[in-house]
Amino acid sequence: MTAAAPSGADTSPRRRTALTNVRVFDGHELRAPGTVVIDGDRIGTDPSGAREIDGGGATLLPGLIDAHVHLSSADNLRQLCEHGVTTALDMATWPTELVDSLRKVPGLTDIRSAGTLAISAGGFHATMDGIPKDSIVTGPADAERFIAARVAEGSDYIKIVAEDPGAGGLDQATLNALAAAAHTRGKLVIAHAIASGAYTMAQEAGADVITHVPLDRALDDEAVNRMAADDRIAVPTLSMMEAMSQGMDGARLDYGQARAGVAALHRAGVPILAGTDADSTLALVPHGTSLHHELELLVDAGLTTVDALRAATSLPARHFGLTDRGAVAPGLRADLVLVDGDPIADIRATRQIRRIWCGGTEHTPAGNYY
Repeated sequence: MTAAAPSGADTSPRRRTALTNVRVFDGHELRAPGTVVIDGDRIGTDPSGAREIDGGGATLLPGLIDAHVHLSSADNLRQLCEHGVTTALDMATWPTELVDSLRKVPGLTDIRSAGTLAISAGGFHATMDGIPKDSIVTGPADAERFIAARVAEGSDYIKIVAEDPGAGGLDQATLNALAAAAHTRGKLVIAHAIASGAYTMAQEAGADVITHVPLDRALDDEAVNRMAADDRIAVPTLSMMEAMSQGMDGARLDYGQARAGVAALHRAGVPILAGTDADSTLALVPHGTSLHHELELLVDAGLTTVDALRAATSLPARHFGLTDRGAVAPGLRADLVLVDGDPIADIRATRQIRRIWCGGTEHTPAGNYY
């Protein structure tokens, strides 16, 4: 079953729209005011016969990409889209039928998904309600079975959970075997690592992307330099780190350590992607609006506003192989967000959304919000 297109969206047959007098963020700077053509679900070049919309000097951004979400229904897609998040990278949702129902929904946020994640029987994640039995990996010899099942289900990448083996998490040998089996099949490996010890294990396993950043202590020089030397990608999910430090065991979880870790990674040149860990189950971080907060937290941690914008557009597109988005250029998907103000001068301007196009389908924003 496939989710229906949004009732408030424009799903009329293919037509052209010319956005005139818009400043375009191209991944590096704002270009002088010009015209961008939306031709069906793509960015076109020919404005002839197009419906014209005068942007009045507003800023046109590529559709935003949240590099870490968890999905539960098509409502999440609507929430994301209404806040200008036109692509979402899901980092664990099940069952497969649910994931498949959220793929390629016309006019809504486009997704990629890890599907089922790899965990141990004794770790924290195994205590979560509804966790599928297929998630549990019993040891290195079970890695091939797990990876083959995910590939058969259509997972776009593989998600593994690094936790303290002393507290029941997967051991190093099993993490290594999972990553090796995934790489053999050409799949990116994304590792969950919320503590410094787990971060080290994720690097040792050869994960391509490490999501979250330690809250127990800031990353040391060795960990940061290794991330840079091995060309690893960081998705720190500062929104979730902040929420956890405020709402859980604040005595052990220090947001300041996470912020310092991001600052160190950025100084070392490690690519940082904007991801929120938005999740309907925990309800700590909402879908859509949280990505704008994430951009603000990244700037607070030391990224420039341009770096932050790239973290939610061109960089996730590049590192996750999404070659048809992440920029405003002819032939790419018409994923676009028109905002008032200049987000390079003030990153909060991304919240001031005028119009949104998701694969060429225009949407009314949820509203401006500070």
